[in-house]
Amino acid sequence: MTPEALNTFFSICIGFALAGALVNGYQALAQRPAGFGLLQDGVAPKTFAAVPFLVFAAPFIIMRNTLRGMRVESRRVEFVMMATLIAGFWSMMSGTFFLMTLRAAGLLV
Repeated sequence: MTPEALNTFFSICIGFALAGALVNGYQALAQRPAGFGLLQDGVAPKTFAAVPFLVFAAPFIIMRNTLRGMRVESRRVEFVMMATLIAGFWSMMSGTFFLMTLRAAGLLV
């Protein structure tokens, strides 16, 4: 495995782990699951605060909704595969940003 592929895989894992931690932390505090419905409150400060949260939590929410929809609504395999690719790419981007931030802060070599 090349170092670039390993770095990409590590970014995907960090992105999913960060998303899962954020969503589970939100659920522990708010006593309800996080979702994209946080953006439906109109123009309000908490709606603007939800945007950065959802940027990093989206991969977990996408996969949770996709797997739930697969069981409940019997969604097609193609839809599940596309949602998995989107969540994986999103996770890679957020994981890369998080790792770059840690490197810039001097917390990661």
